Amino acid sequence: MVLAAGLGKRMRPLTDDTPKPLIKVAGKALLDHGLDALGDAGVEKVVVNVHYLADQIADHVRGRPRPAMEISDESDLLLDSAGGIVRALPSLGEGPFVVLNADTFWIDEDGADLDRLGLAWDDARMDILLMLANPRHATGHSGSTDFLLALDGRLARARGSADGFIYAGVAIVHPRIFSQASREPHSLNLYFDRAIEAGRLFGVAMRGHWITVGTPDALVEAEAAVEALAG
Repeated sequence: MVLAAGLGKRMRPLTDDTPKPLIKVAGKALLDHGLDALGDAGVEKVVVNVHYLADQIADHVRGRPRPAMEISDESDLLLDSAGGIVRALPSLGEGPFVVLNADTFWIDEDGADLDRLGLAWDDARMDILLMLANPRHATGHSGSTDFLLALDGRLARARGSADGFIYAGVAIVHPRIFSQASREPHSLNLYFDRAIEAGRLFGVAMRGHWITVGTPDALVEAEAAVEALAG
């Protein structure tokens, strides 16, 4: 499930006529950085939700050779991260699936981080498994950290701790967590907190370098990071 329905307000004026997932970094749309990583990891089908300038994203992904694409159209109502997933559940199947934010990506180092995330999944212990970025290996992040990572992989909210990790916008999620959910707008953060309370939110620290682009000014920094790391 690729979340591509956001409004991209902080990226204005670049997003006045172009949805944020189609803004290019190093000659490639943000969305394509993530879709290429999914394809390389063997993902065969992706559901992409759309809302703002939806036709542009739908036309773009239909032109890709892989993975196979399905559009979940939220043009009538923006459902936020969890609401968008709930709406798309009939297309996602009954097993765990990957969730990826369309506006962040990473440069792998020492193997593929998506492969490591998949190998770490343990259905008996986990409801959600997050990919985490070390702030020292991240470009474009200006906020605080999100989670503390215990030795056994369990997560707790960082609450401003300097020892925390950043949520890298990639997760494995089991659909059972949405069994009582509605298709109303609501955030995945609700399910993160429920999983923490149940001891079933886990994380894996990336080995690669994570890149996020939140504002037009951050594009220069992102371009420089890609050139330095991928060269």
